[in-house]
Amino acid sequence: MLFVDRMSNPAATVESQVALTPSSTSTPTPTNAPSVEINDSQGTEVEHDNKRLKSAAWQDFVKKKINGAWKAECKWCHNKLGAESRNGTKHLLDHIKTCKSRHARKGLTQSNLKMGIDAEGRVTVGKYVFDQEVARKELALMICLHEYPLSIVDHVGFRRFCGALQPLFKVMTRNTIRKDIIDLFGVNKISISNYFHKLQSRVAITTDLWTATHQKKGYMAITAHFIDDEWKLKSFLLRFIYVPAPHTADLISEIIYEVLADWNLESRLSTITLDNCSTNDKLMENLLGTMLDKLPADTLMLNGSLLHMRCCAHILNLIVKDGMTILDKIIEKVRESVSFWTATPKRHEKFEKQAQQINVKYEKVIALDCKTRWNSTYLMLSTAVLYQDVFTKLGTREKMYTPYCPSNDDWKFARELCDRLKIFYDATEAFSGSKYCTANLFFPKACGIYLAMRKWSTSADPNIITMTKLMSAKYEKYWKDVHGILAIASVLDPRYKLHMLNAMFIQIYGEEVALRKVNAVKEDLYKLVLQYQNHVEEGVGTSDGVNASSSVAPPGGFDLVDDIFDQYMSGQTVASSSQIRTELDLYLEEKPLPRTQDFDIINWWKFGGIRYPTLRQIARDILAIPITTVASESAFSTGGRVITPNRNQLKPDLVEALMCVQAWGRADMLGNFIFAFVSFKFNLSFHVSSISSNCKSHYMLIAEIANKTNALNTVLDDESESVCPTLPLYCFYYYNIQCLVASSNFDFRKHLLSLKLEVEIS
Repeated sequence: MLFVDRMSNPAATVESQVALTPSSTSTPTPTNAPSVEINDSQGTEVEHDNKRLKSAAWQDFVKKKINGAWKAECKWCHNKLGAESRNGTKHLLDHIKTCKSRHARKGLTQSNLKMGIDAEGRVTVGKYVFDQEVARKELALMICLHEYPLSIVDHVGFRRFCGALQPLFKVMTRNTIRKDIIDLFGVNKISISNYFHKLQSRVAITTDLWTATHQKKGYMAITAHFIDDEWKLKSFLLRFIYVPAPHTADLISEIIYEVLADWNLESRLSTITLDNCSTNDKLMENLLGTMLDKLPADTLMLNGSLLHMRCCAHILNLIVKDGMTILDKIIEKVRESVSFWTATPKRHEKFEKQAQQINVKYEKVIALDCKTRWNSTYLMLSTAVLYQDVFTKLGTREKMYTPYCPSNDDWKFARELCDRLKIFYDATEAFSGSKYCTANLFFPKACGIYLAMRKWSTSADPNIITMTKLMSAKYEKYWKDVHGILAIASVLDPRYKLHMLNAMFIQIYGEEVALRKVNAVKEDLYKLVLQYQNHVEEGVGTSDGVNASSSVAPPGGFDLVDDIFDQYMSGQTVASSSQIRTELDLYLEEKPLPRTQDFDIINWWKFGGIRYPTLRQIARDILAIPITTVASESAFSTGGRVITPNRNQLKPDLVEALMCVQAWGRADMLGNFIFAFVSFKFNLSFHVSSISSNCKSHYMLIAEIANKTNALNTVLDDESESVCPTLPLYCFYYYNIQCLVASSNFDFRKHLLSLKLEVEIS
């Protein structure tokens, strides 16, 4: 609640307006600077007509007697320095030289015109005021976003360019911009941590370790994934932490828990996605034990049984690598052919020319694979088979190449292998997406892979049979570890529900075993519903937004799964209303939606799921779970560009600041730059008993200012729609926006108290 207590006192109103304009000019007007005595017990100020203060320092200071001692209060930053006669004024003059508030933009300065183009292409004329502090912070953000070196501020060309754009801009030094970046990281870290504290959904994280080649230091990337209160899928880097060696499970689990606690996530965590290794298994045991000891039992989903998520892309990689171990010699001829024609530019030009001569379009360039990466082998084979005729023709014309030219059997096997690897490649691409939900994609695609491998086992080629056996053994090893929560995610897809599980489990296990497994998944879902309902009764609510994210699943070629599902659904009947017992039963017994490739599952749960409030919250948490660690590995790719041979002396704290600020900026988590930098959100709740005649124009002025800074929701919370600011309030609001822009260390609370205003600050 905010009260303006000067409206009834004209003198107080004049005093407040004077207090609002200490920075309205570049240099304060010389004054006699009367001394003021402050009596804390009475809360009053008493002025004394002392002799004239002749020093120039008193143009920027007010002499006050506080608790019996004379103090000089800076008019700009309100710091208090000694003002006794023995102190002199040299320290005051020194303070004036370094006072950041004094040297920042001085209040409401003259505006300049600027030209622009609106969304409809029309030329617009606006106004702007140059601000050195804002320009500094935007420069720091630019360096982070585009991975520029810090030394850019020392480049002569950059300095000349800045001078041409804005002569008033003073380019800072490398050390200053380094400090600005670290400050920017710290401030926004607090802001995002507070954001998570208010978030109404759970957050899934992924993490992985990486050793910087040019530093020989280990870093751990932790990424956050969630659906925000506006039902947008969010994914961004949370921390990029230096981890000293040795990288033991105990050390890593301790760091992860500290990060979760630091970001207010320990009580709202859904899953942690990790690569498959024994160290990560031990890590999860330690972390789960710590969380169960320090947190209430029902904090984690199903008491932590769903916490550990294994990277599905890594599992597919292990499955394919096992099968490819016996195939290297068989595809060696194709690999040697590609190697021969890509060895030199001259040979490659000859290959391209030969393709033109026999009318073969050379659209995909042949490239040699990396033997340790099966996906590169698949891409090499899938491209090479397109130019079989070119390779064959060159084999008859080039004597040096003839020994390497593959036979027809070699090409036949390469085609068969491509057909079998394609299903793994398509699944890996689908699982690795970050712009759409992936949790609901796993179950049908994983079942499609299983059924395809079962079909391959009847192949006439003994090499294919051997490959299939090796792949199936690895598949069975990991199948039981990942299908639990991802089966629940499939149930939460309104196109599948329990029907997909029934159809696939019957094909894989038979009807009797399938019934038990489906009931187990359904039982887990019932437990989740009960757990979430208990949380709702305790006051944990949900929040709706206005915009849905794009969560359209990518197309994939799993026709066998679709055919089995269609055949199963043709024999099903729709349940009658008398059978509906609970919210979950209502959802499961309704007819599934038609299957379409452009189906937006997040958008459906946002609007269509309103009938199932508890399931809606569960879907919001589970559908945001990433099933791969691709997000963490993507951060390592960025880290490789940040830590280069020429920048291998970057300190870990600066590396983290550069990485995180870039990620937050690209994920639209920085919000309005100026207000994020001052690191607080403040809500004003106004209670006005009567509406003034000109309140509408004043409100429009405030809305115009806030809209120009893109901070209306951040600065002004008008949920009650009863805001009626008056002119002094408008001056107060506009002046404080200028103060926030001018100085990042502005003491806002102290300023509000000096104005005798009661304000709620969060």
